[in-house]
Amino acid sequence: MSRTVHCRKYKQELEGLDAPPFPGPKGQDIYDNVSKKAWQEWLSHQTMLINEKHLNMMEPSSRAYLGEQMQKFFSGESYDEAEGYVPPEEGNDS
Repeated sequence: MSRTVHCRKYKQELEGLDAPPFPGPKGQDIYDNVSKKAWQEWLSHQTMLINEKHLNMMEPSSRAYLGEQMQKFFSGESYDEAEGYVPPEEGNDS
C-alpha cells in the first residue's frame, strides 16, 4: 500500500514519494509534504529552467536559484517559467 501525504502544492491527500529525494532536512520536508505527482512536475519544470536559462549546476548561484524556485513552486507562489515555452494542448495529438 502506498503512503499518502497532504500535498503542499495541491492542498489534498495524494500519493507520497517512496523515499526522501535527497538527504537532510529539506529532503525530509519534501518527503513529508510533497506528493509524487507534484515532485514529478517539479523535476520536469526544473529541467526546463536549467536548459532555458543555461544554468551551470556547479555554480552555487544556480543551485540557490533552483532552490528558491522549488520552494515557490511547491508553496503556490509565483515562480519563473521557461521563456518561450508553450505547453502542449491537451487532447491535441497532432
